[in-house]
Parts: sequence; C-alpha cells; structure tokens
Amino acid sequence: MADLLKDLKPESVFRNFEALTRIPRESGNEAAVAAFLEAFAKEHGLEVVREASNNIIITKPATAGYEQAPTVILQGHTDMVCVKLDELEFDFETMPIPIVVEGDYIKTKGTTLGADNGIAVAMTMSVLEDKTLEHPKLIALFTTSEETGMDGVIALQPENVKGDILINLDSEEEGVLLASCAGGVNNIAELPLSYQPANKMEAFKLVISGLAGGHSGAEIDKNRANAIKLAGRVLTTFKNHFEYDLIAIRGGEKMNAIAKRCEFEFMINSRDVMLMEELVMSLEATFRAEYEIADPAIKLEATEMDSPKEVLSTETRDNIEKLLRLTPFGVYTMSAGIKGLVESSNNLGVLEMTRETLKLTNALRSSVKSKKQELNEVMAIICETVGAKNTLTADYPEWQYRVESPTRELMKATYQEMFGKELKVDAIHAGLECGFLKEKLGDIDMVSLGPEMHDVHTPFERLSISSTARTYAFLVEVLRGIK
Repeated sequence: MADLLKDLKPESVFRNFEALTRIPRESGNEAAVAAFLEAFAKEHGLEVVREASNNIIITKPATAGYEQAPTVILQGHTDMVCVKLDELEFDFETMPIPIVVEGDYIKTKGTTLGADNGIAVAMTMSVLEDKTLEHPKLIALFTTSEETGMDGVIALQPENVKGDILINLDSEEEGVLLASCAGGVNNIAELPLSYQPANKMEAFKLVISGLAGGHSGAEIDKNRANAIKLAGRVLTTFKNHFEYDLIAIRGGEKMNAIAKRCEFEFMINSRDVMLMEELVMSLEATFRAEYEIADPAIKLEATEMDSPKEVLSTETRDNIEKLLRLTPFGVYTMSAGIKGLVESSNNLGVLEMTRETLKLTNALRSSVKSKKQELNEVMAIICETVGAKNTLTADYPEWQYRVESPTRELMKATYQEMFGKELKVDAIHAGLECGFLKEKLGDIDMVSLGPEMHDVHTPFERLSISSTARTYAFLVEVLRGIK
C-alpha cells in the first residue's frame, strides 16, 4: 500500500496526504492523527500545542523580510466522514484507506477518501516543512470533529491562536474563493416506542439501497433521493393497501450525509404477500422514474425473515410514518441575493432505534439566522404532533460576508496573474468552521479555498491531482504576497 502517490507532484503534498490515509481519523477518533502531527512538528523544530480536544496548533516563524507582515493562520480539520459501500468489508479503525490513482483523480476502492479535509492538512504540512518558501509568520490550526458538530473549534482555546488573516482550506471547488457560509444545527427527534404481541403473520425485511448519497450541504440541491424519506413513502403505501405491523427500522450513516440506505422489518398476512411484492416492484419503478437523472440505481428488495414475538404498537407505527413523511428534506429556501445558492435546507441523516426510542438526527442549515429558527420551529411542531422529544445540538453560526477584505483582493489579483482568469468569489451552503472562528478570534480577515473534489462523504469521493497542484502553487504565491 505504501508510496502509491510517490510520482505525483507536488511530491510533499501527496506524500503527506498518503501518510494521512494510513491513520484512523473518523470524527471523534483523532488521537492518532494528533500524535502524528505533534511528532511532525517536533521533527521539523516547530513550536506545537496539543489541546485536550486534540486540536493541534503549529507555529512557523516568518522568513527574512516578512517579520512585520500580518500573521497568517492556515486552517483545516483532521477528521473525516467514514462511509463505505454496503457490501464492502472494511474497518476504518484498523485499515488504511484503499487509495487508487485513475487519470487525474485519486479515488478509493469503495470507501470515502478523506480528502475532505485531509488535503488541507497535507498542503499545510508541506508549507510548514518547506524551508525555501517566503512567507509571514504562520500558524497551522488543525481542528477535530468538524464533521459531527465542530467540537474541536468549539473547544479551541483562543489564547493559543493569534493571527490577522485566516485561510481556511476546506473548500471543494478550484477557482472559487468562499467568503461566506451557512450556519447549522443538529435537530434531533426522539420518539418513545411501545410494543404489542405479534400476530401470526409473515415477517419480511425490506432494504432500500443503491442511492448516490452525498454531502448534505454541497449536494443537497442535486435532487438526490434520501432513503429514509423513501422508507416513509413505502410505509404509507403499505398502510393504504393491507394490514401490516412494523418491527424495526433504521437508516443512514452520518448526520451530514444524504442517507443512501434504509431498511425496515415488518409483518403481513399470508394472503397479502403477493400484493406486497407487486407494490415493492412498482415503488422501485416509481422511485427510479422520479430520480431518473440524479439517482437512477435505487433498489428495493424484500426478503423473508424469522417472525418475532412482538412488534411496535399500531400507534407507534403510525407516528413513525408521520415523522418520516412530515420531516422536510432537501432545499427549503434559495438565496434571493446570490444566484444558485441554497439558503436553507434540511437533511434526514440518521435513523436509529433502541428498545425504548427511535431517534432521527437531521442536519439543518441556513445562511440566514431567522430561517434556521423557522426550520427548527417546524421540526418542533412536527415532533409535538407525533409525541416526540425535540432537541438541538452542535449549533454553529453562519459566516457573514465581509465587505472589505485585503486578503480577498490580493487573492483575486494573484489568481488573475497566475492563471489569466478571474477568481470567483462565492458563498457556500455547507457549514465551515469560519463562523465559530470569527467568534473565537475576532473579526479577522477570512477566506476559504481548496482544490477540486467530488462526491465527498460518499464511497465515490475523488480528488483532482492537477487541481491540487495548482491550488498549492496558488496558496504559496499568496503567502509570498502578504507583506
């Protein structure tokens, strides 16, 4: 597995990135990568601070002639979303990411790649280790658990990070400089469960799979299906055609990934088995037709299983159906000021079930604070209607556009000079850590950039090699120009 990227340029960037693919770093499990970065800093004689949250802060002094220049913070997160193909046997805690190179892309064999945000870490490491570069004083800030609630940046001790400019490297589109992002919150519905004895009926498991999934911010406007929402439609169809009991239901993998799989177990009378099978085939055809372009491989499959001794009560079953049908998914509002920008959205990310409770975790986003509040109020009303508890966690602020930004202007001029075209300045619907960093570090000049990558948070994630090279060259030239 070692040195698969050794022939790629810039050598140091891809060497560092490949090293990261061998380290477990799912959100909440960043101790190993924190130790790796701590050792890296000491190896290169750089000052390093490791916070209790496993945030890592590395300082590199200014080079000659840049002693009076503004201090620049280079920022990215060390954690990654760990998602794999359903049929793949893979352990993210013990196995290296199975990277491959195909043409201009680094991909994997059925798992997420971790370029979000490993490539930021790799590029920053390359800047830190290169003794030939010209630059101001640099602070590398590597935060943790960004993907599951931004726990690292929330826990950040601001006395450890003092700077004038912050360059976030968590963007995914080359040639686009981000100057604003959405805020968000994890909106959780918890429904208490009750049970009743099972009747003498046939038991089945229905699996909804084959969906594309995707990042709940970057891909929420791509009209991709959500398997949890589809499951709600199946439940309604069953109820409209025959008597059925629900045994259990679960779906999704990550709060901030569009659910690409959902399964539920149910019981029906023997006389309705043929009708059920016909309905499943019909629903599969309907879903494929509805998502013919964006999600054409949707699959529904029902298989027999052993009958349980109990099922969910009829009231509980109906409340689950209502919760799944009523909870909004996808784009809620579009921005009136920025063409094509999603303003507000909701994603049903994870549906899980214990003996006592069904828990639905939503990733709710908006670049307008009042719209975020409105969506939260909608969810509260839905939960009240079905008898569920509604709680909010990991609430993070939006990053508002700054009218005057010398760093943005420098980057625009540098990009035009290097590539002969205009650098686009935009906003993003996905959440970045910049909102919290504004609160922690003050109103410093912030921008966000990154190389081209696609299908992050899915097993089809891929990173452009040539774009990474250009983005790194651009970053280095920008640092040289900050005086």
